[in-house]
Amino acid sequence: MPREYGELNREIPGGLGEENESADTTAVREVREETGLEVAAERLVAVYYEPGRDFHHFVFACRRTMRTEPTPSSAEISEVRWCDHAALPRPISDFTIRRIDDALDGKPAAVYEIGPRKWLR
Repeated sequence: MPREYGELNREIPGGLGEENESADTTAVREVREETGLEVAAERLVAVYYEPGRDFHHFVFACRRTMRTEPTPSSAEISEVRWCDHAALPRPISDFTIRRIDDALDGKPAAVYEIGPRKWLR
């Protein structure tokens, strides 16, 4: 999903939590707001700590609860589509690919520290 603000890149849905909102509820809301998809969070994939920003990223594996197709929800998102893992579109960051890989590997959740992103073109 390319975002139209900051560096134009491919990204997975996400965003900041709201007051009194759990991390999994935030994930479900952000997917709905950005893609129009209704999902349920099934498992925590990982928590990634970014010390340069003192920021935690919570990543959840989700499943669709309704058979709808994704659609961009706002001007900040120019495209939403399903992608084959072997042909992820560019530009994309190494961190986005890592989160996708970690979600697909099915290992128990862990906490990781991450460094600055590298952009793959």
